[in-house]
Amino acid sequence: MFYTSGWKGDRLPDGRPKVPDDLLKRALDVSIEDVWDYLRDEGYRCQFEGGWQALHIEKPFAGRALTAQYMPLRPDMAKAIAAEGKAERRVSGNNSWPINELQIGDVYVADGFGKIVEGTLIGSNLGNGIAAHTHTGFVFDSGIRDQEENRAIPNFNGFYRGYDPSAWADMTLTAINSPVRIGRATVLPGDLVLAKTDGVIFIPAILAEASISSAEFTNLKDDFNFELNRQGKNGAEFEGGWTAAKYAALSKWVDAHPEMLKMPRAEFAELLAKATQPRQRR
Repeated sequence: MFYTSGWKGDRLPDGRPKVPDDLLKRALDVSIEDVWDYLRDEGYRCQFEGGWQALHIEKPFAGRALTAQYMPLRPDMAKAIAAEGKAERRVSGNNSWPINELQIGDVYVADGFGKIVEGTLIGSNLGNGIAAHTHTGFVFDSGIRDQEENRAIPNFNGFYRGYDPSAWADMTLTAINSPVRIGRATVLPGDLVLAKTDGVIFIPAILAEASISSAEFTNLKDDFNFELNRQGKNGAEFEGGWTAAKYAALSKWVDAHPEMLKMPRAEFAELLAKATQPRQRR
């Protein structure tokens, strides 16, 4: 609640922002670059991380972040965490505790400080647990084991740093639903997580709708521009040359291709009007 106080929409029972389901679906059809451009312009420059392995690298997924932080094991700290878990009636190893809190549509995002050997946060049993709770998947800055079995789980995907047959050791859970660092990205609970072949972008909940709509608007512009290029009607303006007349032509093209519009027509009209206004310097 402290870190996401700017969110004015619905929240999940644990307090995380509840980005609407339709945005999770719409996110799958936009590019990371187009979302990244929007976030960068809004001052969010540390939201992307690449260099992953995946269960199904070709299959994108999106969901709401439930975050967890792991650290190298220290006996006195581990003892305190175990006592707290007992008081909260938690069971099993503490790498299972975040899984029990996952909801449908979540993505389990864990900072495992990049550890792969004995940093395998899940095997096939915990993988099945994540799949059953989310129908989505996970993003781990750590390793996994039972890679072959995890790949066979339906409605499940995951990004991770590497595979190793070892079991996790000498590390412990230290926080659930706190801010975490995933490589060069900062992730807050409830962020919209978009994982695609080339990397993962963590979209602040307060900017989820605006960033997806902006990326969809860019998609429409690109599709229209590609068509003009194919038809030889763009001259040397291969990347655009966006004048008021060209935006008006885009509007007519969208009217002729309503299936291309993912956002409400009124929202498109608003973005179109904004695009035709002179840009103000920040």
